[in-house]
Amino acid sequence: MRTCNKLGINTVAVHSTADARAIHVKLADEAICIGPPASLLSYLDVEKVLNAAKSTGAQAIHPGYGFLSENSTFSRKVNDLGMKFIGPGASAVEAMGDKIMSKIIASKANVNTIPGYNDSVNSPEQAIEVANQIGYPVMIKATAGKLKL
Repeated sequence: MRTCNKLGINTVAVHSTADARAIHVKLADEAICIGPPASLLSYLDVEKVLNAAKSTGAQAIHPGYGFLSENSTFSRKVNDLGMKFIGPGASAVEAMGDKIMSKIIASKANVNTIPGYNDSVNSPEQAIEVANQIGYPVMIKATAGKLKL
């Protein structure tokens, strides 16, 4: 918002009732309350965020950090409304949400990654076998939000 302000670009902040006096609200040219403090009832409610953007004539949405910034459906909906999504495209968000796929993509791009096992582990026995092969300590991460051990 500070950068937009320096560039003469008007900004709109969405906020929950608990964040009415937050810095992003104070920096914005306009602010819209989208619900109560619970994130599921405000910041994570895609329709409330999109309705706020539509009602102000917004041309772009910066999703912030966390919340909807990693939601490919939200990114697509923003674009479908003819607005710009300021952040990675939906396909990038989907690829980075899958830990195995993101590691494969990073490796192909010659980005350093932590050594380890780059496939699914489907049983506790397989996890022990893999851990013994790659060495300890071991960290097990869910891929695409799913841990199936």
